[in-house]
Amino acid sequence: MKITVETHVKADLGQVWDAYNNPADIKQWNAAQDDWHTTSSTVDLREGGTFMSRMEAKDGSAGFDFEGTYTRVVPKKLIEYRMSDGREAKIEFAERPDGALGDF
Repeated sequence: MKITVETHVKADLGQVWDAYNNPADIKQWNAAQDDWHTTSSTVDLREGGTFMSRMEAKDGSAGFDFEGTYTRVVPKKLIEYRMSDGREAKIEFAERPDGALGDF
């Protein structure tokens, strides 16, 4: 099954790319809801490199690691990866007159 999520961000593509791939920035935006947060993040953004973000409930009741391996990286255009459970994902970045677009 393929699921597509699209978002428009009012920022230039370089800023969006950096925020998506910088561990300090990831900790600021990576939460599914307000009572969860990302406590740590690592990124080795290259083909064969790995990533990991530790997500935890703010009350300490649960947590998990979201991790995988980059399979293709085209700077400021494309990131493909395989998660540790075998699922695959593709993120495409494109410049638009009104900001950057990421297609997940």
